Amino acid sequence: MKHEHACRALLLAAVALAPAAAQADDATLSGDWGGARTRYLDAGVNFRGDYVSETFANVSGGRARGSTYAQQLRLGADLDMARIAGWSGTTLHFTVNDRRGAGVSADYIGNRLPVQEVYGGPYTRLSEASIEQNLLAGRLNLRLGFFAMGNDLGGMILGCQLVNAAFCAHPLSMSGNSGWYNYPNARWGAAVRYRLRPDLLLRTGVYQDNPHLGDRDNAFRPFAAGTAGMMLPLELEYAPGAAPQDAALPGHYKLGVFYDTARAKRQGETGTVNGRYGVYLLADQTILRQERGRGLAVFGQFTANPKASAQITRWYAAGLVKTGTFAGRDADTLALGVVQAQVNPRLRDAAAATAASAASAADADTGGYAARPAGETVVELSYGVQPRRWLGVRADVQYVVDPGAFGYRATRNALALGTQLRIAF
Repeated sequence: MKHEHACRALLLAAVALAPAAAQADDATLSGDWGGARTRYLDAGVNFRGDYVSETFANVSGGRARGSTYAQQLRLGADLDMARIAGWSGTTLHFTVNDRRGAGVSADYIGNRLPVQEVYGGPYTRLSEASIEQNLLAGRLNLRLGFFAMGNDLGGMILGCQLVNAAFCAHPLSMSGNSGWYNYPNARWGAAVRYRLRPDLLLRTGVYQDNPHLGDRDNAFRPFAAGTAGMMLPLELEYAPGAAPQDAALPGHYKLGVFYDTARAKRQGETGTVNGRYGVYLLADQTILRQERGRGLAVFGQFTANPKASAQITRWYAAGLVKTGTFAGRDADTLALGVVQAQVNPRLRDAAAATAASAASAADADTGGYAARPAGETVVELSYGVQPRRWLGVRADVQYVVDPGAFGYRATRNALALGTQLRIAF
């Protein structure tokens, strides 16, 4: 089955890279559907769809050598209710997501930070059914319904020039340490975004914490029982270059905090905690801007979570993205990123104590606390090309240091090689 999926991806790539048809300049592979797509758009209905495949091989280290293929298919529609029903500033959103395949991290490397961003939850699910309302001439935006919290908060789109889920598009310490959830997972929520000034945004909201909505059986059951609490986030974003006539180089600086009211297991100890929280700082900044969209941007991430409730207590990431590489390659990107996720020392200590207790009966030496890696690090280098407006192809290499850190074991560093294919329909 894996080989069939891989062959399908190669066939799609071959078709996509074939000589351009008459509609090669269109933004989507399927074009304008003989004018029908434009007519729907004029009537207030925007159909959207995209496909992403990621084929990777672990060529060294980890638990074993091997390759896997993962894919995501997303279909949806946005309804402009001003055109449809005269409701000014109102938009309805609907999205269905389907994921298939296997993960090289899960099957062969054994690490915590997934090499393939689209791997996880291999089934079809409802990912959004929401209503969005703009008020105060667009300064205030409200969204209500069933959608991913990460659609509005804690994101860094620049990181999606890399493939590892640690970079694209949220720090995994958010979702790994609380009821925070990112696409394609959806929960009930109410999001508020207010533009204090053209370059300053405030985001907040109230979101459901229901881990059972991530179960396959509840893929199309948004009212499934299991609510454990509420997520209460607050984020302030400064975006230089966003204001009209602002000559500053564009960037995004996000400072956020969140609190999850759900009771959770205390990490490394007995008992529970009454709530979980965290803080984060995300930043990306263009430092060089050239003609035809060429330039250079850098980014950084930091998150902190308490030892009592978090699996990942500290998160550090940094990188750069160069747009426009060689002569005539204005849309190509070269990206380099490094990320480290630190294991909660209480979990390391508990794992060492458990191993020591088991070893005492067998008269063996497990190496103790110090023998267990303090965290996992990934270094990624990626090169992306844009042969068509609707097509992106990316070659990628990732080096994983201490891939067994979150399994509390020493594992050989791993090297993964692969490709990503993106098609907009």
